[in-house]
Amino acid sequence: MSEPRTTNDPAGPVPGAAPGPIPATGDPGVEAFGYRQELKRSLTFTDLLVYGLVFMVPIAPFGIFGGVFQASGGMVALAYAIGGLAMAFTAASYSQMSRAFPMAGSVYTYAGRGIAQPVGFIAGWMILLDYVLVPALLYLIAAIAMNSIYSSVPVLVWLIGFVLLNTIVNFFGIEFTARVNKVMLVGELIVLAIFLVIGVVALASGEGRGFDFSPIYDADTFSLELVFGAVSIAVLSFLGFDGISTLAEENKESARMIGKSMIAALALAGVLFIVQTWVAALLVPDPDTLIAEGDAAGTAFYDAAGVAGGAWLATLTAVATAIAWGFANSLVAQAATSRLLFAMARDRQLPSFLAQVHPTRRVPVNATLVVAVISLVLGWYMTTRDDGITLLSTLVNFGALSAFLLLHVAVVVHFIVRQKSTDYFRHLVVPVLGFAILAYVVYNAQVAAQRLGFVWLGVGLVLMGILLAMGRKPELKAEEHL
Repeated sequence: MSEPRTTNDPAGPVPGAAPGPIPATGDPGVEAFGYRQELKRSLTFTDLLVYGLVFMVPIAPFGIFGGVFQASGGMVALAYAIGGLAMAFTAASYSQMSRAFPMAGSVYTYAGRGIAQPVGFIAGWMILLDYVLVPALLYLIAAIAMNSIYSSVPVLVWLIGFVLLNTIVNFFGIEFTARVNKVMLVGELIVLAIFLVIGVVALASGEGRGFDFSPIYDADTFSLELVFGAVSIAVLSFLGFDGISTLAEENKESARMIGKSMIAALALAGVLFIVQTWVAALLVPDPDTLIAEGDAAGTAFYDAAGVAGGAWLATLTAVATAIAWGFANSLVAQAATSRLLFAMARDRQLPSFLAQVHPTRRVPVNATLVVAVISLVLGWYMTTRDDGITLLSTLVNFGALSAFLLLHVAVVVHFIVRQKSTDYFRHLVVPVLGFAILAYVVYNAQVAAQRLGFVWLGVGLVLMGILLAMGRKPELKAEEHL
């Protein structure tokens, strides 16, 4: 395996790459950490914000609304509010670490440099459950949704089509991907606006249960265990804001923009999630049955839309969900996953061919293709299982939340222990509160997710031991300006 490439790499500078400090800001670049600037710095704050919103999907609750409704006893808006609060603390910790280490790799980089390299490997390994599996989950949900509308086209055909389309778009480079993201975001927001306007008008006209606060609090059924169990499902909609951190080496503005765009994207998405689930919960045609029997068909939100506007609105929200999950969300998920694989391979923690960057497109081309293959194979396999979507969802959430726990620890270790920071609110209070909330969510997660998650963790620990025994520990250069 090759060593991490540095500023003294005999191969010389990458054509068009920005060496040393980021030209637009003077902030230290990745060369200060012993790497070459290979990815293209072209993204602005707006690009990052749009990327995060598309990754989270403004209409994400459409697809999992029924599951969250059942798990929360109808208090679906409360589950999303608590989920947003938990992710806000995590976004704040991401913001601090992205300024300290402005590199691709997300929590793998932050835990590895903030605590110790082996901890970084475990953090990266755990979040791989999120990053590597989530594209397959998204493709699967979209393929099934499209098959339900156009049953003459098999699920596998839809799956292949979505994977090929997104791989081609990602291959054309991050700038092209960013332009596509903006178009998709506008489309999703238009559909959401149509649903909200028609839904509010329908409620005002006497449809559904009318306006009340039961989706945010129901005294008859409320309990912390119930709500936090639902939060462990609802946070799936928020996952993606952290993907912005994987674009740190393609951000052309100040390193602070990474954290700011994450917080802004999370705040906007949180408001949209709470509002749309509140309205939908009040329009559910038979809430008691939904709580008792669940939503095996995954149509609860579309049924609520049908109550508000009829069959056309139900179809519109279903098609929008398929396109948003199968194209827009999976497009950025594939991009983020390839950057994580690129960062870990660059540090010799994964096969070196994953660190290969295309000479003209300036994208991690091999990592992108590997993600496509994994998504296709795993998505096809899960179509053969009745619990495919549920299994993938629980694993994605468990992996992400476990990695976020290590992120909060990294903030405390790096800033309080090492840097002797006296900013106790941002560097101690916020990460401790974030850790406590996430730990409680993980504790109340589904047992199946906990078991499979710990099996994955065990495999990671064994693999880490093998890497260390082989001398495959990367030399992580500290940045002198910290």
